[in-house]
Amino acid sequence: MSWMNKLFGQKEKSGSVAKQRLQMVLIHDRSEVSPGLIEQIKDDIIQVIANRLAIDAENVKIDLTQSGRESCLVAEIPLQVNARKRA
Repeated sequence: MSWMNKLFGQKEKSGSVAKQRLQMVLIHDRSEVSPGLIEQIKDDIIQVIANRLAIDAENVKIDLTQSGRESCLVAEIPLQVNARKRA
C-alpha cells in the first residue's frame, strides 16, 4: 500500500495484508532474528535517539526487510515538531 492510499484512508485488501505478514515471518525465520530481539533493538534505538531529539516513541516502527540475500533493519522514527532537545 502506498503512502498516498494511507493518507486518503483507502484500506488494503486482506490478501495483501496476509502476504505482507507472511513475508515478515519468512524474513525473520531466514535471518534468525526473533521478534523479541527486534523489540529490544527498538527500545534501544528509542532510548539513544530520545537522548538528543524529541521523538514520538509510540509510533516508532522497526522492520526487517530482505532483498535477495541482503537483510536490512529499517527504522521509522517520527520526530516531534520541536525535535531538538535542549541540553
